[in-house]
Amino acid sequence: MRVKLISDSACDMTQAEAKKLGITVLPLKTIIDGEVYLDGVTLQAPELYARLKTCKSLPTTSQITPAEFEPVFKAAAEAGDEAVVVTISGKLSGTAQSAAVAAGEYEGRVYVVDSGSVTAGQNILLRYALRLRDRGMSAGEIAAELERIKSRVCLLARVDTLEYLMKGGRLSRAAGIAGTILNIKPVIAVENGEIKVLGKARGTRQSDNLLTQFVARRGVEFDLPVMLVYSGTDDTLLQSYIDGSRPLWEGHLAELPVTAIGSTIGTHAGPGAVGVAFFAKE
Repeated sequence: MRVKLISDSACDMTQAEAKKLGITVLPLKTIIDGEVYLDGVTLQAPELYARLKTCKSLPTTSQITPAEFEPVFKAAAEAGDEAVVVTISGKLSGTAQSAAVAAGEYEGRVYVVDSGSVTAGQNILLRYALRLRDRGMSAGEIAAELERIKSRVCLLARVDTLEYLMKGGRLSRAAGIAGTILNIKPVIAVENGEIKVLGKARGTRQSDNLLTQFVARRGVEFDLPVMLVYSGTDDTLLQSYIDGSRPLWEGHLAELPVTAIGSTIGTHAGPGAVGVAFFAKE
């Protein structure tokens, strides 16, 4: 009996990498000027940020439905396999609930874990599940361990522009305008499944430094997956952050895994965001 790992595209793992690792990633939908795109399938990250500059209104996103999860679960069950599903935070999307509804027909075979996170935070929890699967653990054992450890997942980021948080209703218009005038670039976190502002800084360099301070304060467990994430058409700002935060990583990691923020979260973050996902030390 094999264990199938399943996630949604909010984890920002590309379809090519997911296929290589034996993970099924189902796409959420992004609607741009009335046209529906599949995140990571018919709409890649760089294209989203190019479209943000020209679209008539802010794109919207749509969750995965139970009916879209069901055939994937059915195929696993009919093959005699078990499955673990790692979803985007249920406080940010109804996708987690959709997976739970669909899994109700496969009790004891399909286990749904609400990551309580998104993008790289969800991604590193999924990569930890991959390690557990490769150790030969059952689906039930993997799900139980993910539930135990997911509270240690930290996703911290600094946002380059407040425009999209303001347009998406994540930030008041007055605060957004004031922050833009003052060149404020807040450091945010996903905590308990929700987005929270940790601190504010003026300019990119100060914001980068503040992000590094918050990461160091939490303490990185380097024996577990770590990932950096960025939004935009290129990774220039990310590389600048890596150069400035090098003392944090040197001697701990041979390389820094990186992924791009796709359309599900990029619609709200906008271009120029830089983030770090890691497991905090116990």
